Amino acid sequence: MAEPLFKRLTLLGIGLIGSSVARIARQRGDIAAEVVVNARTQKTLDRVVELGFADRVEIDPGKAVEGADCVMLCAPVGAFAELAAQIAPHLAPGTILTDVGSTKQSVVRDIGPLVPETVHFVPAHPIAGTEHSGPDSGFPELFQGRWTLITPLPGTDEAAVEKIAELWRRCGSLVERMEPAHHDRVLAIVSHLPHLIAFTICGTADDLADETRQEVVNFAASGFRDFTRIAASDPVMWRDIFLNNREALLEMLQRFMEDAQAMARAVRWGDAAYIEDKVERGRKIRRSLIERKQA
Repeated sequence: MAEPLFKRLTLLGIGLIGSSVARIARQRGDIAAEVVVNARTQKTLDRVVELGFADRVEIDPGKAVEGADCVMLCAPVGAFAELAAQIAPHLAPGTILTDVGSTKQSVVRDIGPLVPETVHFVPAHPIAGTEHSGPDSGFPELFQGRWTLITPLPGTDEAAVEKIAELWRRCGSLVERMEPAHHDRVLAIVSHLPHLIAFTICGTADDLADETRQEVVNFAASGFRDFTRIAASDPVMWRDIFLNNREALLEMLQRFMEDAQAMARAVRWGDAAYIEDKVERGRKIRRSLIERKQA
């Protein structure tokens, strides 16, 4: 077995991503010699102990990061600024601080100014997930064949960046670097906007009259079922993502609304060629995802 990348990995927050990383670390043995888990509630930490994928649990974030050579923020991005302020005085020189947040400019904004000069800050985003949350939701195969985007700032220690890249490779990820602002624009269209649409469609269905709503539930076709799966995602996490990627999300939403209006006009005026072209382009994107094993 290869030497563990880190002596002590501390995970702050233990939902789907954090608990999957912890399970992989326990299973493989070459990611961290020790895994420490912090969560907001003792109830969550008690469940982590029952599940058995942590070597130690700590309710105090400052105490959790003491002696760690890698600290990973796995909480909702809206909590990052407060967490970073709590742990900054306790981070050992040479520690690598990283995260798994779905927005990157806000992470750089909220954490960057608080990071001690002796600590290496390497933001990252594993693009993998399900609609489930909490410590029970993780599983070791979550990142297999999925992309993790690393968004280091200019001047970041290259050895630290490579260690985080290797951590994700050992978790099964494909790894690529990306500039934070570009990351946020890409994720706005491929992840954040689809979730916004799913939440909105399910809200529209829920607002229908009682009899119609019951028919929606009883006779939901596969398209609506897919939306409900996405809409079952953690509300706090997605609230924070929407608010922290506001500009890129609103830009993509505006473009989508313009395209939706164009499709509405095509339906209204019977423009069959336009409709068929849009459907075919959707099929083409689906085929591309399948070919790249991302579907």
